[in-house]
Amino acid sequence: MNVRHLLVLLALQTVPSHGFAAEWQVDPSKSAIRFSGVQVGVPFTGGFQRFEAAVDFDPAKPETGHATVLIDLSSAKTGDVQRDEALPQKDWFDVKAEAKARFEATRFVDKGDGRYDAVGTLTIRGKSKPVTLPFRFTLDGGKAHAVGHLDLVRTEFGVGKGPWASGQWVALEVGVDVDLVASAEPGT
Repeated sequence: MNVRHLLVLLALQTVPSHGFAAEWQVDPSKSAIRFSGVQVGVPFTGGFQRFEAAVDFDPAKPETGHATVLIDLSSAKTGDVQRDEALPQKDWFDVKAEAKARFEATRFVDKGDGRYDAVGTLTIRGKSKPVTLPFRFTLDGGKAHAVGHLDLVRTEFGVGKGPWASGQWVALEVGVDVDLVASAEPGT
């Protein structure tokens, strides 16, 4: 048994058994969902200012967990005025037709050493695709921290229409970074 496994076991023993597999209360002020891409050869990053997450996860029984994350697509910000004004429009997120993206994890898979996969479905612009979000999970007392990264092809979800569909101006590949901080009890 390595030191990390021992630390996880010790942490598990300090958490009351009734609250560990309970729904985690995600703290949006300490959490983030970010994205990255490349436009005309120049990398850019951005994030969603508003999202909500319902997470039921027990690292001792990950296969029984589930999660739903709703992302307000109109809250996407990159720091570039022209790009930020274009993202909610019909060619990109089309928030008038579908205001939110949805990730629903139907199960979690233990990959060892604090690494897990969230297996589920991502829906953007009414297009759903199966995805697996690998993440690291740490626990400090009753506080949980999950950090993961997922690579997507934006056109598989209908993001980038017309002249933006080819990848000539904006790369088709998009990275999504998830950084969630949560507590086992409301208000902690």
